Amino acid sequence: MAATGKPKPRHCLTAGSNLVDIVSMPTDTSNPPAPSMDEVNPAADGSDLDRRNAGGARGGRRLARLLIPLGCLLLLVMPSTREMAVQAMADAYWQVASFVAATLWIFYALQARLDGSSRLAKILAPSGRFQVLFASFMGLLPGCGGAIIVMTQFVKGRLSFGALVAVLTTTMGDAAFLLLASKPGDALIVFACCFIAGLMAGAAVDAVHESSFLRPEESSDPLDHVHFLDSNAHTELSGVIWRWLLIPTAIVGLLVAFQFEMDSFLALPEGTSATVGAALALVLLFAWAIHAVRPHTAVSECAHHHYSLIQRVAVDTNSVLSWVIVGFIGFELVVMATGFDVAQLPNVAAAVLIPAAIAVGWIPGCGPQILTTSLYISGGIPLSAQIGNAISNDGDALFPALAMAPRAALVATVYSTVPAVVMAYGYAAVFE
Repeated sequence: MAATGKPKPRHCLTAGSNLVDIVSMPTDTSNPPAPSMDEVNPAADGSDLDRRNAGGARGGRRLARLLIPLGCLLLLVMPSTREMAVQAMADAYWQVASFVAATLWIFYALQARLDGSSRLAKILAPSGRFQVLFASFMGLLPGCGGAIIVMTQFVKGRLSFGALVAVLTTTMGDAAFLLLASKPGDALIVFACCFIAGLMAGAAVDAVHESSFLRPEESSDPLDHVHFLDSNAHTELSGVIWRWLLIPTAIVGLLVAFQFEMDSFLALPEGTSATVGAALALVLLFAWAIHAVRPHTAVSECAHHHYSLIQRVAVDTNSVLSWVIVGFIGFELVVMATGFDVAQLPNVAAAVLIPAAIAVGWIPGCGPQILTTSLYISGGIPLSAQIGNAISNDGDALFPALAMAPRAALVATVYSTVPAVVMAYGYAAVFE
């Protein structure tokens, strides 16, 4: 059968490629050569044993992943944990997945329109000078979508470790929506401090470390190179789900971020929005579990050559959502088991309010950070403590970061503490 349309590139991006540096081989569209086994399945090396091992590993990973949605289902069924599980899963869906999906859709749509000679591709090349600036701007985006995008680009080799530190320093997570809605003037001050801190930290780190510092090495596991045609049915299903959910989910997520009570706003029975959010999160959890690819593989360019735009958004969003749910429920289970109350951490002597707020920022997830911002809005902590928390916290972006590049994520979090201390105490000394 003769090929039609523009021939697709036959090689995927490598870890060190530019933003859209695709190396294509000339193809005779009138008489295309038959694909070899290696082109159809990059994991195939002529050994049936290797193929069977890859398939077995894929099945084992699927089974292991299924434990997460099954565990969530068990928590939803048990009366003692049902309310906690519903609220945690609903928060993960409405407050996190909604913005991740919308941000990724915008980013991938823009990325698809770039070519190898584009100005942005040159700026963001591994040798570019504006990676830290770009990452700092992405960190300013309310929510964690911008930070997650920079994290995936760092893993792929397109952004430096300094850019990763910059975005994790700048991002305030979902707490930014609360601060913007309640005190927009103070929010601008906090954003400015975060942006300056991110620029300084990122530039300093790039001056000390090479761009590939702590970047995870490309896996030699044959499963990571298996062609994704065997998972297309699952991917298409996720794409169909998000095609219908993307716009309404983004709208509801934005309203929730600005403190609208959705049940009363839509005249629904109390608890309806939480139940719907938890149910959708559970469906997407199962979709993620049966799609047997690793987080860094799910965002790879090789996989995305076979995916539509909405499928790419679905694969990456489901991966992020799953780790956020694990983090939310894990944190709540610890609170239930130990009686730990994060609200009491900042409520100590005034001399330690700033380090206490910074310490809260080390806790993964946006829940504790939103609580800290709520304390500031209610007058419980000064603006300097709020600035320290905003700079030190990584929000929900830390969960997928730990999944894709755990060492880099932990070191970047430690590095972001330094500008948090400097900016918070500096603001307190000058203005308070």
